[in-house]
Amino acid sequence: MRIMVVAGPPSAGKTAVIKQMIRYLKDKDKDKVAYLKIDVVAAFEDEELRSEFGIPARKVYSGDMCPDHMGIMVMRDAVAWAGEEGASVLIIESAGLCLRCTPYLSGALGICVMSSLSGTHAPLKMAPMIALADTCVVTKTDLISQAEKEVFRESIRRVSKDMDIVETNAVQGTGLKYLYRLMDSAPACEDMDSLELRGAPPLGVCTVCIGKKKIGWQNHFGVIRRLADDDNIYNGE
Repeated sequence: MRIMVVAGPPSAGKTAVIKQMIRYLKDKDKDKVAYLKIDVVAAFEDEELRSEFGIPARKVYSGDMCPDHMGIMVMRDAVAWAGEEGASVLIIESAGLCLRCTPYLSGALGICVMSSLSGTHAPLKMAPMIALADTCVVTKTDLISQAEKEVFRESIRRVSKDMDIVETNAVQGTGLKYLYRLMDSAPACEDMDSLELRGAPPLGVCTVCIGKKKIGWQNHFGVIRRLADDDNIYNGE
């Protein structure tokens, strides 16, 4: 089974890109696709994809838990479920709420999707999500000028100078040939025990995490910080 993890902020166009990926895989008529959506309180993508493409699709809500941390918890179950469905490709769409989390797996294709309308500094704000991906798909490029495309591309290059960048109007599916080539060459997962995260997730060990509502570091313990502390209190990599 090939595993493809699609991450990116909300409304970047992740599902539109995934629909094009599924159309490409179904047109080849040799891959059976399964889809998992990870979200917090509400998601409808699984229903759309099941109805449109007739593929096994499901969703999981994190509720009070960080969606990316929860995604890590259910990943083995998801791979096992896709295998039971006879899938040769599993596409996982992250919630995309925490721009620090990087849900990409070793031995899987990591795809970061971001909107060209999100601002020229957006790649710098979500640097880890870009840096650990195999490719960055920039959507809605039909709505900006060539000069804006080049500025946005260079902003991505500041995060990862060798990043493969795909520019597309995902609704129409233009410019995705390079993404399809990456999909075709994506490695197959032969051993579930070999799967692990590419990067270290952010720490979640403080009293806020267990529900304490008081504000101010004076009222908490664990991993805390004050306004005057250095910015980089934890470098997970």
